[in-house]
Amino acid sequence: MHFKNANRFLRSTFAAFSAVIALSLSGCFDKTTETSPVTGVIYCSEGNPTSFNPQLDTSSTTSDASSHQIYDRLLNFDPQSGKIVPALASSWLISQDGLTYTFQLRRGVKFHDTEYFSPSRTFNADDVIFSIERWRVPTHPYHYVSGGNYPYFTSIGLIDLISKVKRINGYRVEITLSRPDSSFLANLATDFAVILSAEYAQKLTQSKQKERIDNYPIGTGPFKFVEYKKDHYIRYKKHQDYWQHENAPEKLIFDITTTSSLRLAKLMTGECDAIAFPAHSELDTIREREDLTLDGRPGLNVGFWAFNTSKYPFNNPKVRRALAMAIDKNTLLEAVYYGSAVSAKSLLPESSWAYQSDISETNYNPVLSRKLLRESGIDEGFTMNIWAMPVERAYNPNARKMAELMQNYLIQVGIQVNIVSYEWTTFREKLKEGQHDSVLIGWSADNGDPDNFYRPLLSCSAIESGTNRAMWCSDEYDSLINQALQYSEIEQRIEYYKLANKLLAEQMPLLPLAHAYRYRAHRRELNGLVINPFGAIRFGDVDKQ
Repeated sequence: MHFKNANRFLRSTFAAFSAVIALSLSGCFDKTTETSPVTGVIYCSEGNPTSFNPQLDTSSTTSDASSHQIYDRLLNFDPQSGKIVPALASSWLISQDGLTYTFQLRRGVKFHDTEYFSPSRTFNADDVIFSIERWRVPTHPYHYVSGGNYPYFTSIGLIDLISKVKRINGYRVEITLSRPDSSFLANLATDFAVILSAEYAQKLTQSKQKERIDNYPIGTGPFKFVEYKKDHYIRYKKHQDYWQHENAPEKLIFDITTTSSLRLAKLMTGECDAIAFPAHSELDTIREREDLTLDGRPGLNVGFWAFNTSKYPFNNPKVRRALAMAIDKNTLLEAVYYGSAVSAKSLLPESSWAYQSDISETNYNPVLSRKLLRESGIDEGFTMNIWAMPVERAYNPNARKMAELMQNYLIQVGIQVNIVSYEWTTFREKLKEGQHDSVLIGWSADNGDPDNFYRPLLSCSAIESGTNRAMWCSDEYDSLINQALQYSEIEQRIEYYKLANKLLAEQMPLLPLAHAYRYRAHRRELNGLVINPFGAIRFGDVDKQ
């Protein structure tokens, strides 16, 4: 279908949806504990969170639902400048040897008062120590609650990096590192480094309900958790005593809507104020409407095709290179991203200060691909699978369509492809178990430091955490990215990343495909909703005219 005709078709289809949506939504929220009309903000999200604690997951769906709505961190990223700014820590000092960080904590910060917990004190050093020690120390009483997996901290080696967390007094905490690490402060500002309530944890221990800490959350953020109904909605209420400001809307609802076209239809009818992940094929439709706003900016992300290097024949770099050569990346970009992405030369997008413009790319060459495959003992008719994400992401808005295109390319070099997908949570669990041959997935950076790409995606420790989809472990690679963190000077760090890029080009555990723009669509009357390039969505500063 031609794009202009497709747009006309979408508009007529959305109009037909409107009546159905209005009826379905009118009955959707009256099953909750509140029957009054919604006076706050409704966000059409794309899926269910796995919990309400982003320490336990790297999925943006979980982070969006919790990280900046329910919690705060010691530090934050300014979404405009990217600079690290104070949050629950009002200031900090770093020792001359780069090993000791002392944080002065903000006073008078109140935790949420809900139907299931009433705090007796404000935020202090005990909460910082509890929150860090929970994911850092295996003997901590809460470490194994909800499974004991902390993928982000494991993947970047933060658990081993921190050697001690010490309480100086009620409002001062000292963290000692085992080695200098120039990315340490950036990692404390990510979506995952949230601060929990130690007092709430103590109460749950006494009542033998520890698991509630992650599903009935308590934080210091702009919203309090009210209710969650899987596949339907999440309800939040304004935290009236929020320490930072009083700007948050009175109510916030995540309307869980897994289909992109239905999210857009709800936005057009006013049933949602903002939507997650508008499809690239829908962008022109949004631009044409005067009542909608489409925001976009370059994303700190990468979409890629990862090979399971723990399986034969994908343990052979020659085979991985041959498969990469069978694919025309430019066609994939045009068909899947609709011109809203640039071809990826490496893991890092051009906006990164460590981006290497002269890196060599793997070019489309089916003749050489076929030759290398036969030389590697891969006969005509060999069958492999490509796992395709069941959800839309900025770094890959339609993994299924991309897999189908790749299926057609690979058959030209004698490779049969089965496309595999599951429900998102199951998909990620099976990936971590290494059941795949290859997978179309990606990564959105949580901070601007290049280590946030190199370490979670391909370090040896990231296999255990489940973020290394290639299951690739190289002592040489780990040594290079570790050495890079020992220097604060950018020029010195870049030299190590160039060596890491050279190694990745030789070994090719994954094929970088695209760096996509990030888009967010909302109704014009919604103010203050900005794209956060360093992580999850923030509604604390949003208001409606």
